[in-house]
Amino acid sequence: MSEMARLREAMVEFARSLFDRGLTHGSTGNVSVRLEDGGALVSPTGSSFGKLDPARLSRLDRDGNLIDGDKPTKEVPLHKAFYETRSSAGAVVHLHSCHSVALSMMPDVDPDDMLPALTPYAIMQLGKVKLLPFILPGDPAMGEAIRGLAGKRSAVMLANHGPVVAGKDLAAAVNAIEELEATARLALITRGLGPRLLSGEDVSRVVRQFDVEWE
Repeated sequence: MSEMARLREAMVEFARSLFDRGLTHGSTGNVSVRLEDGGALVSPTGSSFGKLDPARLSRLDRDGNLIDGDKPTKEVPLHKAFYETRSSAGAVVHLHSCHSVALSMMPDVDPDDMLPALTPYAIMQLGKVKLLPFILPGDPAMGEAIRGLAGKRSAVMLANHGPVVAGKDLAAAVNAIEELEATARLALITRGLGPRLLSGEDVSRVVRQFDVEWE
């Protein structure tokens, strides 16, 4: 199997796993993988994560032009902005996962660091998650908002919309966005109950031990 064929199959497999476990639904969410030539494989517009076809994934050149496959997701500017600002990004995943979206609607969430320090794992895999204001789906302003972060965040939350995570490869991006959703669920379950958070020193130790980007 060629590398391109392997990437196509991996995208379909990961997407189906996310869909089957209810982490995105209907035709929501999109995923991409950066290619060696600077282009990307992207899930098509209007497609369901549960029914992606490897042969119909959208292949884009480095400028975002469609080379083959179906018409790409309207969120291409969002993916492109991550690749242009984070040289380490090999894949980007965007979901409409329920608990993450719900947490983004809470009025007391810190927009610079939206996840409470409940466990070390979200810190290790995500760093600080930036909450961006509501932007219309498909609006190029999403890409501009990502560029405005100058590559300093691997994960953002689009308010009232869904999380977006960039990782070194597809597996890393999927694992990280699953951790984001799990932590958001914990935050909602424990909301108002006064849970014991990791202390500032605890967080600093995790950041140092696991060499986490923390700005």
